[in-house]
Amino acid sequence: MLEFPRWKKVWLWFLTLVAVAAAMPSLSSVSGIRWPSGLPNPQVNLGLDLAGGSHILLEADPRQVAQQRLESMEESVRIALRKAEPRIRIGSVSTRDGRLSFMVDDPSQVDAAREQLLPLTTGAGLTGQRDWTIAVLDGTRFVLTPTKAGLDQAVTQAMDSATEVVRKRIDALGTREPTIIRQGDQRIVVQVPGLQDPQQLKDLLGQTAKLEFKLVDTTALPADVAQGIAPAGSQIVPYADASEGVASIAVKRLGGIKGDSLTNAQQGFSPNTNEPVVNIQFDRQGGAKFAKLTTENVNKPFAIILDGKVLSAPNINEPILGGSAQISGNFTVDTANQLAISLRSGALPVDLKVVEERTVGPDLGADSIQKGLLAMAVGAGLILVLMIVTYGRFGVYADIALVLNVLMLLGVMAILNTTLTLPGIAGFVLTIGAAVDANVLINERIREERKRGRRVVAAVENGYREASRAIFDANLTNVIAATLLFLFGSGPVRGFAVVLMIGIVTSVFTAVTMTRMWVADWLRRARPQDLVV
Repeated sequence: MLEFPRWKKVWLWFLTLVAVAAAMPSLSSVSGIRWPSGLPNPQVNLGLDLAGGSHILLEADPRQVAQQRLESMEESVRIALRKAEPRIRIGSVSTRDGRLSFMVDDPSQVDAAREQLLPLTTGAGLTGQRDWTIAVLDGTRFVLTPTKAGLDQAVTQAMDSATEVVRKRIDALGTREPTIIRQGDQRIVVQVPGLQDPQQLKDLLGQTAKLEFKLVDTTALPADVAQGIAPAGSQIVPYADASEGVASIAVKRLGGIKGDSLTNAQQGFSPNTNEPVVNIQFDRQGGAKFAKLTTENVNKPFAIILDGKVLSAPNINEPILGGSAQISGNFTVDTANQLAISLRSGALPVDLKVVEERTVGPDLGADSIQKGLLAMAVGAGLILVLMIVTYGRFGVYADIALVLNVLMLLGVMAILNTTLTLPGIAGFVLTIGAAVDANVLINERIREERKRGRRVVAAVENGYREASRAIFDANLTNVIAATLLFLFGSGPVRGFAVVLMIGIVTSVFTAVTMTRMWVADWLRRARPQDLVV
């Protein structure tokens, strides 16, 4: 165990020096020293409790999910019955009281209609219920009612999807290590360290980014549209910008294309007017639908609708076959870029309302850092003195390993771009106390071996071998505990777990591997006849 070939020494020192060098930018930042701009600058990110930042609580309305399910089911029912062989004709569809009801024109097709509708319902998780119930009343009237289990499942799926969309949008802002977690059934907590002005964040998260392309109903009379009256099968949608005197427009309620088939969205400039626009790209299926829509409706207007408001309603002059399109609408560069981010990250499945916001100042964090550094310095100082007094030369090796452990821990965190929270500082202090445990076990074991009469080299070798078993077993249990904290914890708890896991690895590396290498070199050079351990 005391044999260290040259290549192994070089490799161990290389790993150590790389990690120590990675810690230097963070140390210079804490001490106020300017780091040279030409050098790599890995930094340990500070959490919300240390660096300050913005805290926002978002809430969704489950009634909106229910309404969306009704609209989706209505369109699915119409398509399924229209494609049936032979076609099943139905009367007007009602969505009153949150239920879907319609009458089949031909009573002999009731059973066939039921067969077409059954595949549209699915099981609601493990509840044993279906997400919709289908009932036939008065012989020909179908009533589709959403079940509570189905609605609960839909709300859960919508909130999970909304959480992921929020995460993508915030990451696109370039912020580091935001905390985004579900709170209850209908809320999402967003914490962004270092962001003191939450307005940009609120603007980005408050936009649903639900993009739709719908045909304009040219049969609607302007007078009726102005009064909010739409023809059957159409709906009135307001303009986002009514500066030209037109406040709203009538569009076909069903059909059209949704923006959930987008693959990319980028801010650009119009080649004709040089105004900021958003260039979008559909996937293969969406591009085919868009090509079909524009091919079948040449010389007809279609509306580009974002979050329930019309951005523009241009004419389809020719089929658009490339799977790409351009969105214009009095954008600035910032608003166009913000919309592009929202579209790239996907539409929120449900509107999110800000119910709580607060800005956390960095003053408390700075005080915590100072006190944490003070506690670390005092604890480290006492341990350094105690180890030298107790173990002499071996205590010096343990002290050097302790200093390298702290620097390597900081460097590895910087390389991995992890976040340091207030509990993480506690993890730092805990690591310092626990880091010397390995050296205490090793040195005490060496003492025992010498008392048994073993020679110096044999005592050192057996001491490291026997103590290493206990060290690895003890640290394995700590790794398991830290892993569970990371998997099931959130926010500051995860911060503590990250520091603990990295600290375990670096402490074992420095306290066992590095000190063994130093002791082996000293034994080879000095060849001592006795040990002061």
